[in-house]
Order: sequence, then structure tokens, then C-alpha cells
Amino acid sequence: MNEELKNLIKVWSFALISISYCYYVSTRIKAGVFRLLSVLPVFALFLVLPLFLSSVHFSASTAFFLSWLANFRLLLFSFGKNSFLPLPLNLFRFICFTCVPFPQQSPNPKTNFSQWEVAIEVLFDKQFAVKVAILGAVLHMYDHKQHLYPIVLLCLYPLHLYLVLEILLNLFNALLFMALDFDFEPQLNEPYLATSLEEFWCRWWNLMVPEIIWQFFYPNWLITEWKMTYDQAVYLGVITSFLVSGALHELLFIYITREPPTGEVTMFFVLHGLCMVVEMRLKKKIMRLKLKTFVSQVIVVGFVVVTSGWLFFPPLVRSGKIQKLGNEALFFDPTK
Repeated sequence: MNEELKNLIKVWSFALISISYCYYVSTRIKAGVFRLLSVLPVFALFLVLPLFLSSVHFSASTAFFLSWLANFRLLLFSFGKNSFLPLPLNLFRFICFTCVPFPQQSPNPKTNFSQWEVAIEVLFDKQFAVKVAILGAVLHMYDHKQHLYPIVLLCLYPLHLYLVLEILLNLFNALLFMALDFDFEPQLNEPYLATSLEEFWCRWWNLMVPEIIWQFFYPNWLITEWKMTYDQAVYLGVITSFLVSGALHELLFIYITREPPTGEVTMFFVLHGLCMVVEMRLKKKIMRLKLKTFVSQVIVVGFVVVTSGWLFFPPLVRSGKIQKLGNEALFFDPTK
């Protein structure tokens, strides 16, 4: 574990130096092809750095922050699309807003509270404590998974993923609030309350990812260049966005499992993209059909759980990384 921590420090030292290079050198180059060429070596480095880490937590989070988020934002930055960067801009803010998973922010509205008080409020919120306790229970259940029914495990894996992301993102929110005095919008907004796939993916689950991808596939250029109707452009944008998201998750799984991609994860996202398009079409055609909120929530959550158990989690289960993730979270040796 000590060696892994040393590798983590080295990896992030290279990352911070690289982002600092982008700030000091690339900002002096006009946005466009030449700025893109100047940051291409950083893109390549960020694709390689997660491979130097063996811990599931460290490799997955580093891949998410660098190979995904930082590379996408540096690509936007290369072409002058700097809306994610706050003003006034300095090196510290450039680093934070390049590789942190918070797309929207506003100056601290809680003027009657100090940064420390607000951060403590986040960390010691009752819901946060309950989620930490539930995650602990889920991790301990893995020790008895041979006695659990497959349907129970099918529900445990998505719950595990949700709780880990929720807890880590809340911690990042609190730390960055103290550092930057910005109030970041939550990335996970109780996704189990979604009443449709569109709500789940666009308003409730990991809001940073669809926002960034949508900037590349926004339908306006499809309407103007390909002479599509607005609906056609939106549907094509949705399918393309889910396809890209699937490819990005395949890359993330390579970092985690160190095995060739199977295509299952991409199939998961393409399936959800197609179903979301069908859902959007049905809403337009059958406006009068409205299910009760609870029924809609059960259908959406059930669909996500079943399809993730069928296509999303099998590569992690086969490689043993789900068990390793639990061991690491319980402070066992991550090499086991």
C-alpha cells in the first residue's frame, strides 16, 4: 500500500505539472488548432497515467479525473470554450476547474456562514451519515455473497456504485467549497427518485458527464448542417452521446480490469440511449398516458438495476474487481 501511495503522488505530481503547463503556455497561444497541438502531449500523458496505479479506487478515480474530465475540458479550452472556468482566473482555479467533477458553480450564497461551517454541515449531514453506514453494510455483505441469492447481488452492485460516488462527491464538494468558496451543484440528485430515463440520465445521475458530452453533440449544428428537424437532431444527439459515454466507460474498465473490452458496457449505454429516444417519442405521441409517480420510479430503477446487472457489472465481477473494491474500502490489502 505504501508503494501504491508513492505511485499516486508521482502520478498526480505529473498531472499538476502538466495542467500548469497548459495554463502558462497554452493561454499565450490563440485558441484553435495550434493551442490544440500544444496540449496534445498532455492528452496522451493523461491516458497513460492511470496505468501506473493498481488500486481500483486510485486507478478509477485518476482515470475519471484525468483521462475523462481533464482531457475533455482541455479540448474545450483548446478551442476557446472556457465557460467552465470562473473569473478571475488563476493557476489554482484553473487546476481545480479542469479536473474536478463539478460542472456548474456560483459564488457562495451562504453569506452568513463561514466556509468551514458549511463544509462541516455537508460532512455531518444526517443523510450523509446514513449513506456511509449503508455502504459499510453493503461491503460487509460481500463477505457472505456465497450465501446470497443472485437477485440480491444484482441490487447490491448498483447500490454500491451509487453510495461510493455519492460519498466521494460530497467529500469533494466540501473540500472544494473550503478551498474556492464556490457552491457546487450536486452531481447525484437522488437518482432513485427519477420517473423516466430522461430524468435519470439528464437531471439525477452524474450530471457532469452528460453536460460535457452534450457540448460536443448539441443538435444545433445538426439542424443547420444536415438540415434535420429539431427532434431528429435531438434523437441523434442522444444516441451519439450514449455511444460516446459507452466508449468512455469501456476505457475506464480497461484501467480497472486491465483486460480487453468486451463491448458489454457500450451495449448498456446504447440500449439506454435507444430506450430514452423511444420514451421521448412516446411522450410526444401519448401525452395523456401518465403513470403514478411511485410506479414510474419502480419501473425506471428496476430497468436500470436489471440492465446494469446484465451488461454493466459482469466485466467487473468476472475480473474480481468488485470484491477488490470492497476490500480496499474496508482497508484490506488492495493487492488481494
